[in-house]
Amino acid sequence: MTHDSAPWREAALCAQTDPEVFFPPVGSSGEMARRICRRCPVKAECLEAALAKPQHEDDYGIWGGTTPKERRAIRAGRGVA
Repeated sequence: MTHDSAPWREAALCAQTDPEVFFPPVGSSGEMARRICRRCPVKAECLEAALAKPQHEDDYGIWGGTTPKERRAIRAGRGVA
């Protein structure tokens, strides 16, 4: 199953929001997306799906309330390249 067909996505608050919010301009904090993520009931599942993607496919967007840079740090902490 890919993250796109995961059942948890139906409960995700981002599914009810303009997708552009989750792809802020480079250098932006993405605070609006982060606020939505903080309230999302499937934030943990979203983050795990993002971390499961190959890093080269994970260059953009806020997933599970994190930026690509933050996800790289999480992967490094887990010993995942």
